[in-house]
Amino acid sequence: MFNAPSRQFLESFMRCSSPSGFEVEAGKCFREYLSDCCDEVRADVLGNSIAVLNPKAKMRVMLAGHYDEIGFQIVYISDDGLINFRKNGGIDKLNIPASEVEILTPKGRVPGVIGKKPIHLLSEAERNKALELSDMWIDIGAETREEAEKLVSVGDFAAIRSNFRFLGANRFYSKGVDDKIGAFVVAETMRALSKRKLSVAVYGVGTVQEEVGLRGAQTAAFAIDPQVGFAIDVGFATDLPDIPRKSLGDVRLGRGPVLNRSCDNNIVLGAMMRKIAKSKKLAWQENAQHNATGGTDTARIQLTRGGVATALISIPNRYMHSQVEICDLRDAEGAVKILTETIAALKGNEKFIPGE
Repeated sequence: MFNAPSRQFLESFMRCSSPSGFEVEAGKCFREYLSDCCDEVRADVLGNSIAVLNPKAKMRVMLAGHYDEIGFQIVYISDDGLINFRKNGGIDKLNIPASEVEILTPKGRVPGVIGKKPIHLLSEAERNKALELSDMWIDIGAETREEAEKLVSVGDFAAIRSNFRFLGANRFYSKGVDDKIGAFVVAETMRALSKRKLSVAVYGVGTVQEEVGLRGAQTAAFAIDPQVGFAIDVGFATDLPDIPRKSLGDVRLGRGPVLNRSCDNNIVLGAMMRKIAKSKKLAWQENAQHNATGGTDTARIQLTRGGVATALISIPNRYMHSQVEICDLRDAEGAVKILTETIAALKGNEKFIPGE
């Protein structure tokens, strides 16, 4: 299981607030953690973080986990000091009322709560439908527009208040597990690979703006020009009531990472991963993605330049896009082991053309 420094990094990383387009906190945390074990660590103009091992090798392998999260952006401040906002990413409107939030400003975080009309004042029809974001506001305790504008500005980003807690020995919740757990796996894989002899160059990337269109992975992959790409993201855990396993598969927390089969996954690379995992007696779960393609950084990496051999590894996640997403560290640990063993086994002359 992950050692104390890894767990400390996990908590610090999860407590970062990094809404899409404003991932500064998470990027800094990611780069600092890898600065002592990689040949190079840098950021690019979008905010992607790139750590490199064995950069002179001919074959380049890219690992990607996005550390942006869903959030909000201020669009208006009323005369009463209340703040109207828009969504930034795939917000679930049912989860939003009464949430604690933090507005990210140049001077630091400003706390607030998302307010709405009290239930006592709602009509019967209003009580039985989801509120629109336009029916909510952020309250930071200001009494006037002028008072609010001394603290925040139109255009500032906001996120759910930072939280992190273990539930038992292996499971934890946080508001930004999607997909800081994937970026965590990238970081831990880079640390593990730094102790191995490598025949390939490895680029561990914490990507940005995935929640608003897979944007960071697109530019990072173009710059790196990898022959092999792994994306690590969360996937739906189906070990909950009323989740249809017939359409989403049987995916359970603690049973290992999910190795996917879809148009985004190269057949040859997938077979190699499974063969190595089996030989090392590493657990994994099989799943067919609920979409044939798209939805994760894998899709953008795969279509870079002349094409990349890609594979998506999913960490089972409960309550996705909520304030209390839950994952199991055993699944993350399994992903690190499978990735480490697969990449360490590469000789640098492999071909990934299906059918050859």
